[in-house]
Amino acid sequence: MQRIRLRYTKRGRLRFTSHRDFQRAFERALRRAEVPMAYSAGFTPHPKVSYANAAPTGTGSEAEYLEIALTAPRDPEQLRILLDESLPTGLDIVEAVEARTPGLADRLTASVWELRLDGVSQEEARRAADAFTAAETVEVQRLAKNGVRTFDARSAVASLEIPDLTETHSSQADRPTDQPCAILRLVVRHVTPAVRPDDVLSGLRAVADLAPPVPAAVTRLAQGLFDEETGTVTDPLAPDREAAEAHSTAEPSATATAPA
Repeated sequence: MQRIRLRYTKRGRLRFTSHRDFQRAFERALRRAEVPMAYSAGFTPHPKVSYANAAPTGTGSEAEYLEIALTAPRDPEQLRILLDESLPTGLDIVEAVEARTPGLADRLTASVWELRLDGVSQEEARRAADAFTAAETVEVQRLAKNGVRTFDARSAVASLEIPDLTETHSSQADRPTDQPCAILRLVVRHVTPAVRPDDVLSGLRAVADLAPPVPAAVTRLAQGLFDEETGTVTDPLAPDREAAEAHSTAEPSATATAPA
């Protein structure tokens, strides 16, 4: 059984697609592309698809991940192209690698988020970011199934910066008006309870009274293993690519040294 790991995006209006909506669209794409899927056992077999840490509905993402199991081997890049053509624009399959190492979900320990705050100046955003990072704890509330839950949003945030507007993911064409616009870029560890970008916004409101006049546009730029030394988030598919390269390098050597 071959396992393929895919990175996909949620862009434009498709950021409002729920995880369940994406699951339905992806399973249709699998059938349309005639992918030889492995299925679960039981009375209601389902294609073996493992989704990892999906972004909340309403947020864009450049780094969503899933893994599929196949009954027959396929070239990852050709499979990526077929699936990408079978999905609507905005739900784009941008990378595919054969799974050669265990534990993809274990390598998703942090995310890089970009928050575009229209109607907020850079100075306001910087003042709020400084207040947030200076605080030891920032308690926020969220409505959960069992009622209102209070938790600390500060401890999960590894970094919170105001990048230069020329270095952001958001383009001028994405902006609805010519009003001031601030960009926040934050690295958030995946902890329990999960701290989401809107929780950080609630924290900024609590410590600095930052309240954007319109909802923030949120995009996940990356997710992967958090490097404590550098404070960066590493590519979770890199170990699989490296293992594939090592395997392809070893094969010709084995052939060359095989006895006649």
